[in-house]
Amino acid sequence: MNSCGFAWSRALSNSGVLAGRRALVTGGTRGIGRAIAATLRGAGCEVTVVARGVPADGVVADVTKTEDIERLTQSQNPDIIVHAAGAFELAPIAQTSVESFDRILAANLRGAFLLIRAFLPRMLARGSGHIVSIGSIAGRQALPGNGAYSASKYGLRGLHAVLDVELKGTGVRSTLIEPSATDTELWDQVDRERNPGLPRREAMLAPEAVADTVLYVLTREEQTHINYLGLERS
Repeated sequence: MNSCGFAWSRALSNSGVLAGRRALVTGGTRGIGRAIAATLRGAGCEVTVVARGVPADGVVADVTKTEDIERLTQSQNPDIIVHAAGAFELAPIAQTSVESFDRILAANLRGAFLLIRAFLPRMLARGSGHIVSIGSIAGRQALPGNGAYSASKYGLRGLHAVLDVELKGTGVRSTLIEPSATDTELWDQVDRERNPGLPRREAMLAPEAVADTVLYVLTREEQTHINYLGLERS
């Protein structure tokens, strides 16, 4: 997405273009998820934030747990789902613990699957809705130290590929957005001395750029279906 596209999205952020729409945003209390929730609200959308902590403007839920997702379906009926919750850790595969591998796949892939599985039937029944997942450049490019993370994001890409095929002609849309490194709190825990090849934080994408992209795909005309969108800083 080029700078003109971002300017267009930012112009929409206070336009009320999503008025009357309801969105469920996971991971909405920090980083990319927080920026997405703010941007969608600015566009007039009614946003419910989902987080494991206690969000002031949403509900407490762990998207990796089936019982929490089932509870969400009892109180929420969104037009839009944005899965921005995630886990990240850098480690060579030989040094990645089974616990870390399972935790990262659960947050990034299992959580997306559970959300889709829970809410998609309603969207199909009414013939409308949009499911957006936040992937990563690590889901299309092999990067050292990203074994578990890439496995989860490549898996998310595969899940969306099948979802896209299954949604054709239903009126429901899905989009996978795959940003490059984005400056969020996840990087606070990374030891840069042990990972000297990482991009500088000031050279990373801002979370708001990802949020602008989400708004961009959500406001495309119904006949315009954006399946995948890579996002890198120019």
